[in-house]
Amino acid sequence: MEDFCASCKGAPPTLLLPPRPSQAALPASSHGDFDRSQSGEHLRTVCATLTQQLLLAQARQSGHCSPKNDPEVDPTLPTLMAPSATPTIDNFLSEISRVLQDKDGVQLQAYLVIEPPLPAQYTLMVMELRKSFPAAREDALDNKCNIFLQETDKDGERGGSWSGFMRFLKLYFGFLRDVDVQNLLETQQMLAELVSQSISALGHGGMGVVILPTVIAFSRTLARLTVGLDNRPELTAQWVRRQSVSAGEDGESRLNIVEDTAEKIREGFKTCLNERTSGKGVSREGRPEGKKGGIYLMANLCLKLYFQCHKTGNATMMFINTSNQSPPLSVYPASQRVTYLYYLGRFLFSNNHFYRAQLALQAAYNQCHARCIQQRRRIAIYLITTNIIVGRFPSPKILQRPEAEGLGARFLPICTAIAKGDLARFHQIFYSDAKDNDWFIRMGIFLPMRNRCEVLVWRSLARKTFILSGFHGDDSSKRAANLDIHQLQHLTTFLERRATAHMTQSKGLTNGTIKHTNAIFLVNNEPEYVDPDLEGMDEPSSPLLPGIADVESMLSSLISQGLLTGYISHRLSKFVILGASKNAKGAMGAGFPNVWEVIRSKSDDEVPGWVQDDVAAPGRWMGKMVGAGMVVNLTGARPAGSAPL
Repeated sequence: MEDFCASCKGAPPTLLLPPRPSQAALPASSHGDFDRSQSGEHLRTVCATLTQQLLLAQARQSGHCSPKNDPEVDPTLPTLMAPSATPTIDNFLSEISRVLQDKDGVQLQAYLVIEPPLPAQYTLMVMELRKSFPAAREDALDNKCNIFLQETDKDGERGGSWSGFMRFLKLYFGFLRDVDVQNLLETQQMLAELVSQSISALGHGGMGVVILPTVIAFSRTLARLTVGLDNRPELTAQWVRRQSVSAGEDGESRLNIVEDTAEKIREGFKTCLNERTSGKGVSREGRPEGKKGGIYLMANLCLKLYFQCHKTGNATMMFINTSNQSPPLSVYPASQRVTYLYYLGRFLFSNNHFYRAQLALQAAYNQCHARCIQQRRRIAIYLITTNIIVGRFPSPKILQRPEAEGLGARFLPICTAIAKGDLARFHQIFYSDAKDNDWFIRMGIFLPMRNRCEVLVWRSLARKTFILSGFHGDDSSKRAANLDIHQLQHLTTFLERRATAHMTQSKGLTNGTIKHTNAIFLVNNEPEYVDPDLEGMDEPSSPLLPGIADVESMLSSLISQGLLTGYISHRLSKFVILGASKNAKGAMGAGFPNVWEVIRSKSDDEVPGWVQDDVAAPGRWMGKMVGAGMVVNLTGARPAGSAPL
């Protein structure tokens, strides 16, 4: 899923050649000049070349040496008599050198173009690479990079060591030279290798942050390409075969292409998360420092891929590590916050933590811009589902919003069945070929709603039965309010029969068997297989109906969950309500508490994986409980009485 609230973060950086500080467009010359007029690197290179050629000419006039065997001649430098055969590459490397000296990560990312169509200057550069530096001349390309890009140390001085970037740049040139965009699988593999090397360069202590925008841009392109390949089974099958061969004859690859890509991008997430910063990783301006700024961008890409390949369990450690090491989520842009909370909510939803999922999804929905209709709709689907499961139904006002168009027709019948305790209608919705079942399954909410909401239907059914036939208690009698379980069982049996009759008619069931429309034309002379353990047993003539034990079991489950207050008298077969005389609402309020209030009272507002602002409360420090014998980290603490930041 793409980042939410795109309008909140502005347009993405252009992939064309970046403008100079004056924001003017680069002039395009006949040979694709990269505007090197202000490049100190280029001036130094030209001066060194002129000096070398002057000394060489003087030596030749005196007859002391010849061009062929002169040991001082550097064949990779352009000469006065023979201009460089790769002027576009030379100018590109000069500009990259200047950008590295300026530590301008945004401009570096804008220069490193990978997505077609390539600008004219890059087309010329690709032609020069294929002509002068084919795959067999990788060493010559290394020498060219070493001449123009003297490595930089962590303080930005010349002569240091950033070998990771040199290897990355070599792979970048090789990608431009060899990539065939018509072969999507090979392109994905080459891009994955390029991303891995860029993440390796990101690990540099001082200069790694310069390549962070490039890592994010390349990872985003790789994720988009991988998701596209995942929708092409014929291509992913080739990847699986290759992985199986590389694993050995008896080996088998346990990863698919999407999961493999997510694991590569996850290394970038770890690098950003593990950077050591002062304090909490937040600057005085309230922004994340250094590589910490890429935590949620990389995390969102990984989560998108994990949900794409249905391997959400792999995200567990990501959320745990984020809780322990990430700055507060509130210091990041809205697009990153909304996307992360959306995936966190879906992760908690898939693990049956519905109350926590509701908190994360509600925050994502509230922070998502109103103009982002598509993103708000995707959040609203899971937010409405989660709220129904925890006992809160969507209001008409919510369902009238643009992002909720059509959702009322899908969810309101379920809400009506729950409110009325209509077990027959609920089973018709989920146990027959209802028109919305395919949509529920595709969204991944069919089973959670069917299994969790049935409990609420039984509660409402018990409540309706108590209203109609239960004993509510009176002042003259000492008997407690109660419900005869036999009456509830009779009503349940009636509803089950009605639901079964409806499904039998809709599916064409005859004695529990689905009859084909053209059954009169089908003749099957083969005897029906019967398991030896079941041989001689009678076939059930009708679906099993709930007995008294089944109803008692359901009531016991509701009591244990706190959705009913009371106990079951097995001798009298009654459900007895406790505390009716002390409750302002009488037996109804005491025996059937509000579902939402019950669930909220058992939960807390702390959501694992969501780093919120520090909570100033007694016994808490940085949002965590503290007590005797515990160690408190005072990094970044200010002296008492100092002015606030």
